[in-house]
Amino acid sequence: MADPNVELFLRVVETGSLKAAAAEVKADPSSVTRRIAKLEERLGAKLLIRSTRRSRPTEAGQAYYDGVRRIVAEQAALEAEIAGLADTPRGVLRVTAPVDFGARFVTPVVDHLLSKHPDLSVELNLGSEFADLRESNVDVAVRIGTLSDSALIARRFGDVPRAIVVAPSYFERHDRPERPEVLAKHSFIFYRPAPEMRLHLVRGEERVSVAVDRSRIAVNSMAAIRELMFSGQGMALSPLWACEDALADGRVVRVLEDWQSPAFPLHGVFLPGPFRPAKLRVFLDAMAAQAKAEPSLAAT
Repeated sequence: MADPNVELFLRVVETGSLKAAAAEVKADPSSVTRRIAKLEERLGAKLLIRSTRRSRPTEAGQAYYDGVRRIVAEQAALEAEIAGLADTPRGVLRVTAPVDFGARFVTPVVDHLLSKHPDLSVELNLGSEFADLRESNVDVAVRIGTLSDSALIARRFGDVPRAIVVAPSYFERHDRPERPEVLAKHSFIFYRPAPEMRLHLVRGEERVSVAVDRSRIAVNSMAAIRELMFSGQGMALSPLWACEDALADGRVVRVLEDWQSPAFPLHGVFLPGPFRPAKLRVFLDAMAAQAKAEPSLAAT
């Protein structure tokens, strides 16, 4: 409580004596009397009935005492709750992530956190559009790719390796490319939203950038891209996690295997501030552990 005169009034009521309250605060009883009088003058009401031995509250004084004590208790409870948020995962954690990646990698993290922390609830929003953390009341967003908002705090979980893949049936109608430049003549199935239809490939010291504008399909779902790719509609620059099973069973094959497409960085981003609640910290730690344990993600 900020006002020392109010605190002194509480002690007078609780000890029942100006003298006892003065002894507690190591002050002269006359100074205590002056301070109580100053508080009464400010409030415009008599708070205490004073006698030689005892001081008891007036009706106004009792009402003031009860109200202030209630405020003090509420403040203490609020401070305890805030301290609990800092130390113990509780409350609602609001998370956003890309649809397919979130379903594959974020939902196990949510399951783990809910099982481990009974006071925690989670709202998981999966979508292809980036949420504005300042306007959407989101605690943390899982983002794949280069970060554009430098005002956010980011924790890097790892990288998302990618490869150009295609169904073998595609080569029944098209020649197999031998050089990256030839990819410009091929059909691609692109993920949307994407900054541009351009491939960046690396082999040793060689670096090639190829504009691919023959794409007739743009989709905002990796699951849909897989199905279209399986039917031979085109190639895809796919995260390895989204095609590793199809590579293993031969439904798709890699194109230009000796060329690498740079991996996308994987981050958790959140708003800056001095207070980082426990619910956010445990999510970030769990996502980092998930990335580290997943072979198709290159954890940092």
